[in-house]
Amino acid sequence: MSLLGKAAVAMWWSVRPEQRAEFGDWHAHEHFPERMSIPGFRRGSRWTSTADAEGFFVLYELAQYEVLTSKGYLDRLNAPTPWSARMMPHHLGMVRSQCRVAASFGSGVAISLATIRLSPETGRDAELQTQLSEILGALAQKPGLTGAHLLLTDTPRTSAPTTEQQIRGRDGAADWIVLLSGYDADVVEGVIAGQLSTSSLHAAGAREASTIGRYRLAFTMTPQDVAAV
Repeated sequence: MSLLGKAAVAMWWSVRPEQRAEFGDWHAHEHFPERMSIPGFRRGSRWTSTADAEGFFVLYELAQYEVLTSKGYLDRLNAPTPWSARMMPHHLGMVRSQCRVAASFGSGVAISLATIRLSPETGRDAELQTQLSEILGALAQKPGLTGAHLLLTDTPRTSAPTTEQQIRGRDGAADWIVLLSGYDADVVEGVIAGQLSTSSLHAAGAREASTIGRYRLAFTMTPQDVAAV
């Protein structure tokens, strides 16, 4: 898939088994429609971890970076619905990154997704970004894959804890994020074991530590879906 805009919110968290049914209902039937009704939100997708029974990844694709500080978005973050307020404490270990889209290649939405959280070595930011853009551009055309993207976390300077954040507790944040999507999970796995492995990324200019997540698509929505209801 090619990302639908120039900014994104990327989030990882866990939900315990006893809350998962209600979480899925709330997230699909209230929370996503609410978010997709905010001006500048272009697509939301929720992904279920294939390696961790409790893990989720959620991506919001935004038209512009300025959407992150828009009144429409902040008003929702600071006025959660009663159902949202009840569900927020069940978002465990939240990592939430507000990002600029540095590179995006591909088209369509596929069922398999890998997320890689990484950081550049000191002084190698430009080198790593250039190499990743070249690698990802080629990968997006590989049989079995549909998209390859690079997000750079850029938390708005005016950002303050919102009501939703206060309910959840302290959120973490990633640094750089690579997303790799495909219709063949084995191909996705092969790439993150090879061209996008920790050692390959380190050779390109990343620090040795990286965090890899493996997911399958659970739900996606656009503003057009809300308008059609």
